[in-house]
Amino acid sequence: MLFTRIPRLGVGKRRLAATRGDRAALRLARAMLNRTMRLLRGMRTIERVIAVAPAHHARLRAPGFTIIGQSRGDLGARMQALFRHYQRRPVLIIGSDIPTITPDDLRTACRRLRGADAVFGPATDGGYWLIGVAGKRPDPIFPNVRWSTPHTLADTKRTFTTRRTCTLREHADLDM
Repeated sequence: MLFTRIPRLGVGKRRLAATRGDRAALRLARAMLNRTMRLLRGMRTIERVIAVAPAHHARLRAPGFTIIGQSRGDLGARMQALFRHYQRRPVLIIGSDIPTITPDDLRTACRRLRGADAVFGPATDGGYWLIGVAGKRPDPIFPNVRWSTPHTLADTKRTFTTRRTCTLREHADLDM
């Protein structure tokens, strides 16, 4: 599942827009989304879903993907809603702003989730670029997570202390 904002002029990548302009921020957001969609299209045995925000802009041209809107709330509430919607099925959620992600990263995540309850792709800022959860999962998954801090990954992993988890290689994301 690709978790993203619909690229629109003046929305998203605000720190980049402040220094480079709204059009440059929009071009980068579109390029990153398109690149991530190409990577996912190369995965043959998965169901491809894009969860977009804002939900009322869920019109995105994305052949080969099911498009759904994200729910309301913080990041944890929006991801939790998706995990509940796809109950009893393994789900991987990734963002669209990881420039160094490779097809091998995605294949490794799918493979490792077969033998674990959760898989995490750590980000250099303390968060994560990927979270995958197997069919049996705790509910809620994200209690007391300090979002957008160096503690985000550690806070989320606390929910899985009695479960089998796997950690992938670290990537930087472009939270700009």
